[in-house]
Amino acid sequence: MSARTEKPVVTRFAPSPTGYLHIGGGRTALFNWLFARGHGGTFLLRIEDTDRERSTPEATAAILRGLQWLGLDWDGEVVSQFARKDRHAEVAHEMLARGAAYKCFATTEEIETFREAARAEGRSTLFQSPWREADPATHPDAPFVIRMKAPRTGETVIEDRVQGTVRFANDTLDDMVVLRSDGTPTYMLAVVVDDHDMGVTHVIRGDDHLNNAARQTMVYQAMGWEIPVWAHIPLIHGPDGKKLSKRHGALGVEEYQAMGYPAAGMRNYLTRLGWAHGDAEFFTSEQAMEWFGLEGIGRSPARLDFKKLESVCGQHIAVMEDDALMHEIVAYLAAAQKPALSPLQDTRLKSALYCLKDRAKTFPELLEKARFALESRPIVPDDAATKSLDAVSRGILRELTPMLQTASWSKQELEAALTAFASEKGMGFGKLAGPLRAALAGRTVTPSVYDMMLVIGRDETIARLEDAAVG
Repeated sequence: MSARTEKPVVTRFAPSPTGYLHIGGGRTALFNWLFARGHGGTFLLRIEDTDRERSTPEATAAILRGLQWLGLDWDGEVVSQFARKDRHAEVAHEMLARGAAYKCFATTEEIETFREAARAEGRSTLFQSPWREADPATHPDAPFVIRMKAPRTGETVIEDRVQGTVRFANDTLDDMVVLRSDGTPTYMLAVVVDDHDMGVTHVIRGDDHLNNAARQTMVYQAMGWEIPVWAHIPLIHGPDGKKLSKRHGALGVEEYQAMGYPAAGMRNYLTRLGWAHGDAEFFTSEQAMEWFGLEGIGRSPARLDFKKLESVCGQHIAVMEDDALMHEIVAYLAAAQKPALSPLQDTRLKSALYCLKDRAKTFPELLEKARFALESRPIVPDDAATKSLDAVSRGILRELTPMLQTASWSKQELEAALTAFASEKGMGFGKLAGPLRAALAGRTVTPSVYDMMLVIGRDETIARLEDAAVG
C-alpha cells in the first residue's frame, strides 16, 4: 500500500443545488460515505453553489433532506463553494505568479471569430490564446481572464481506481479559464482548490466527470499539490439500458421515501447497484461499511431494477426493530402527505407489526395489510368480503359471539376454541375463517384470524362480529 492510501481517508459529496437529490447522486454520496466510514475516515459535504442563477436554498434543503433520509451523516459543517470564492481567486493569482497561468485579453467576439474560421477551414477549434507568452509590458488596460498554461505536448494520464489508466492527449486540451474577467472563479478551479483545502484523499464521483479529471490534474500539478485518488463510477441506467430519465419512474431520492421504501433497504439496494461483494444481495449497513471497496465497482452502467429493490426492501422491513419501523412509517406518511396515525392507530399498528412485517415490501403494502388494525367501526366489507357474509354466515357469527365473551384471549386458546366451534357446526375452519375475515377486516386477504383478534382485543373483536351479524 502506498503512503498516500495510508493517510486518513477523506471523501466528499459535492452536489449542485439546482434541484432535488437525484438517485444517482444519492448513490455517489453513499459510496463516498461507505468508503470513509469503512476506513475510519471523514465524509464531507460541499454544496457547489457557484452558479448563482440556478442555485436555490430550496434545492439545498432538498439535498440535505434526501441525505438525512438515506441515513448518510456527514462530518463537520456543510461547506458552501460560493462562500470560498475569494480563496479560489487567490489561488488563480498564485498560479499567475508561478508562471503556471497568464492573463488573456482576448474578447468573446475574437474567440468566436477564430472558431468560425477554424470550422470553415476544417481545423481544430481549440482556442490557443495569443497572450500566452506575451510580455506583461504589452498588456493593455482592459478586462482579462486568467487562463492556466496547459502543456501542449505529451499526455495527461489518469490512474483511476475504477476505469483503470485513462490517457488524454494534451493537444486536445485548451488553456482553460480559471478566473473570469469579473473576478469569479470557474468550476474547474473551485473544485480543485476546495478538494485540496478540505484534505480530500479520494474523489469518488460519476464517470461523466472523467474528462474533468484531466484538466483538474493540471491544476494540482500547477500548484504542486498532491493529486487525490480518482474513482469515476458508471452512471445508473433504466431497466432498458438507456440513460435514466422520468420515463423510468422516480428520479429523486425523496420520491422513494414518499413511495414507501425503507431507508435501510434503499441503502442496501443502491450499494449493490454497480458494486458487488461476492454473491451478497442482502446486507446491513455495518456489513456494507466493512466490505465496501473501490475494487468492487464495475465499469459498466448499472440498471435500475424495481423488482430487486422491492425484494431487498421487503427483507429489511422483515428484520427491522419495531420502534425503528414505526419511526420510518410515521416519516413516510409525512413525506407522502398522508394523514398521521392517531394514538389508537399507533398503538394497534405497533402491536400488529409481528404479523405484518414479513409480508410487505413497502410501507403502503404493510399499511394495506394493517387495515384491520387501523380502521374504526363500522367495518365496511369490500365486494369480495360481502359475499362471505350471507345469512347463514351471519347466523354463525351470532352463535360464536357469546363463546368469545368467556374465551381465554391467547392465540393457542382462541385457535382451540374456534376449531372446536367449527367442528360442532360440521364445517372445516376455512368455512368459518371467511366470515371472520370479512367481519374483522372487511377483506378476504388478511393476517390470520387469531392474530387480528389478538391485536384489536376482545371487546373490539366482539363488537365487529356483532356489527357483521346484524348485516
